[in-house]
Amino acid sequence: MKRVVLRKAAEQDIEGIYSRYLQEAGARVALQFVKALDTAFHHLHNFPGTGSPRYSELLGMPGLRSWLMRQFPYTVFYIEHDAQLVVIRLLHQQSDIPAQLQVDETN
Repeated sequence: MKRVVLRKAAEQDIEGIYSRYLQEAGARVALQFVKALDTAFHHLHNFPGTGSPRYSELLGMPGLRSWLMRQFPYTVFYIEHDAQLVVIRLLHQQSDIPAQLQVDETN
């Protein structure tokens, strides 16, 4: 089992999504989002290889995997290392994911 570590961009994504749900849908939905995210992280912690390598191949980013969240339209993007999983972004499934990931890699 590997520990999950968040990059700054992923932390900012999570904070923004949580704030948006809190303002637009209320505390109950915002907390459901946090619970769903925790469930996703727990799964990836235990089974890191289950994420899709689709964007790794598409963008030429070795090791990049993605995991769709349940109940919410977001995808967790992470890279598996020997001792940890590094979550690089949490992006809406209908956003321009390749463009956002390429921008993130240049920073």
